[in-house]
Parts: sequence; C-alpha cells; structure tokens
Amino acid sequence: MVNQSKESKITLLGAGPGDPDLLTLKGVKALQTADVVLYDALTNEALLEHAPAEAIKVYVGKRSGEHSYPQDTINKLMIDYALNYGHVVRLKGGDPFVFGRGYEELDYAASYSIPVDVIPGISSSIGVPGLQQIPVTHRGLSESFWVITGTTTSGEVSNDIYQAAESNATVLVLMGLKKLARIVEIFKAAGRHNLPAAVVQNGSAADEKLVVGVVETIENLAKQENVKAPALLIFGEVVSLHPSFKTLVKQYASIA
Repeated sequence: MVNQSKESKITLLGAGPGDPDLLTLKGVKALQTADVVLYDALTNEALLEHAPAEAIKVYVGKRSGEHSYPQDTINKLMIDYALNYGHVVRLKGGDPFVFGRGYEELDYAASYSIPVDVIPGISSSIGVPGLQQIPVTHRGLSESFWVITGTTTSGEVSNDIYQAAESNATVLVLMGLKKLARIVEIFKAAGRHNLPAAVVQNGSAADEKLVVGVVETIENLAKQENVKAPALLIFGEVVSLHPSFKTLVKQYASIA
C-alpha cells in the first residue's frame, strides 16, 4: 500500500562478499527501517530477514552477463518506490562504489532531490583474499594493489590489466573469469609465467572454492576444478603466502 506520509529516503548499502555475517551493524540498522529493499543477485537473501516482514522486497537481479534489469530501470524503480513508500534500501553486493554503480544511483537520486545515505560494504576485492589469508600488501612482496574489472562495458579486457601485469603490485580482477584465458596471455606476454595466481569462487559463501597455482597453470586448474562465476582472480607474489601454494612448490620440487 502506498504511504505518501513517509519521507522519501534512499540508502545505498554494501552487503559484503557473500557471508551474511559480514554485513556491518549500521547496515543491519538500515534494513530494520526499510520500507522497500531492492537487492541484487550477488547479495545473500538471508540479509532480507533484517528487514520488517511488511517491507517490500524486490529482486533486481544484477549479475555480470545476466542483467535482469537494466541500470536505467533500477534507477527509476528506486525513485518510484522512494516517492511512494518512503525508505528504500538499495542492497548491493560488496561495496556500492567498487564496480557497483553506486555513484550512478546516488546521482540519479540527487536529480530528484531525494536524500541518500551510503553505507560501505566489505569489497570482495580485499575481503575475499583476506579470508583466504592472502594479504593484498605485504612487506617485501607487494607495496600496492590494483582492483580491475575483468570486462569493460564494451566487453573487452580492461587496458589497465596490461599495465598492471608489468607492475609488482597485487592484481585483483573482479568479474574476470570468462576472460581468464586472455588475462593469462597478457601476464605471459609480460614474462610473468611463474607469478603466483589464485581464483576464488563465491568467496566467503558456503560453496566457496579456491584454486592456487601460477600464471602458467591457473587457467587449467580452474577448469579442472570446474570453477564458476562469480569468481575473483588474484595475481601477485602475495599468493605464495597461502599454505596450498607452499605445498604446490614442494610437489613441483619433488617431481623435478
């Protein structure tokens, strides 16, 4: 039922990488006051339990390659619900401003003079490696990290990957599993055949899967383990700190 007595308000809320327990306390409080929740494919539906039973929950299905709703439609839905029902929580996987189009939604809301709160979420680009005990920076191994989209809006590999492959930084590629073969070629062209690499499927979720290898082997390993999207690609010496990589090195040494 439309309630025009409530003040229109939007909260852009980062849901984190998948584990519902990784939502912030501030995020829980926002959901508890929601009149409408618009949620993505990459958010855990268990989070909806924090919202009132009478709140409207709308699945808008944003997933790479499988967009149930175009971004323009989501923007319009967000405004329509805010104007007619009050507090809209826009629940987005990871962090809203890390390849989450958060600013586009904030800017669209501003054009209607609707106030917007932003509640950051744990980005999978940093949180997932950490959960695997892979630091994105480590003294003597990596002084910085790149977070790059695997596929641009044009469907191509990001040009930044070419530059990142030449650096000593940790390279974290989101939404890049379908482009893994091309990304591996780029690293090989930079002479990084033996650079440690990992792929993490559904990081922090119950069906999480990890494969660890080097640039030369990571594509085949991911295929052998039947890794599916969504997955995070990690390239860098820091991957060598993972226990399974040390076991891998010992195996290769015994074969040699």
